[in-house]
Amino acid sequence: MKVGLRIMRNVKKQAVAPKTIPILREAFDKINDTEIRWLSSAGIMINSHGTVIMIDPLLEGFDLPLLVEMPILPKDVPSLDGVLITHCDNDHFSRLTCKNLAPVTKSFHGPHYLAELFAEEDLKGNGYDIGESFEIGNMKIKLTPADHAWQNESSKYSKIRKYQFEDYCGYWIDTPDGTIWMVGDSRLLQEHLQMPEPDVMLFDFSDNSWHIGLDNAIKLANTYPNTELILIHWGTVDAPEMNAFNGDPKSLNGRVVNPERIRVVAPGEAFVLKK
Repeated sequence: MKVGLRIMRNVKKQAVAPKTIPILREAFDKINDTEIRWLSSAGIMINSHGTVIMIDPLLEGFDLPLLVEMPILPKDVPSLDGVLITHCDNDHFSRLTCKNLAPVTKSFHGPHYLAELFAEEDLKGNGYDIGESFEIGNMKIKLTPADHAWQNESSKYSKIRKYQFEDYCGYWIDTPDGTIWMVGDSRLLQEHLQMPEPDVMLFDFSDNSWHIGLDNAIKLANTYPNTELILIHWGTVDAPEMNAFNGDPKSLNGRVVNPERIRVVAPGEAFVLKK
């Protein structure tokens, strides 16, 4: 099977995500399985039997033009049991989004550095070590390692602080219906190739030196040949010169084992995980 039936290209030759499907209020109700929705960019919403979280929600206020409509705005979110943030980049930790979600969110979670940033915004936040676990409702969540400290090579951001390896993470999420792994923005680490096989991987395939890179993304996918791959971090941002935002799902054609597991979902579209 070839990837590409749901992919459009704009005049700048960027691959663009399928048309957004709005997330309605009933998506937050108690259900009998686990639903995963891509929010666009690297954002994810998970509803597992009525426990609802978001990961890296960027729903408003980004400083670059977008190619897609947001599937939901913070003002329309009725409640969240938690928000997980992988790292400080503004396409992952959207301060405006999180501040506007705060009135309906029980708690925010991330590495210890993120907890410092939560405090700056008066967000009710918790910080963790890499490898540490916590629970939200019926989900058991563990921080997995990520290598993404690109700011230390930036003349602008390296003056702010020295960014540490442990400032970045992914999330391993155990639900009643199976496991979900948000790898996060990261170069490929040996630890990534030694995980138990997850049921679903939230799959960044950006061909960028501070992301996984296309070849290593394919290596990771083929290490877990039965894992469903929900494509993220592509088709959202109108910045053709920035390869971190311009993964092309067609580049996976012929290279991923069991290609039927590659999921090109629209922002807001539900992927159902069942036992």
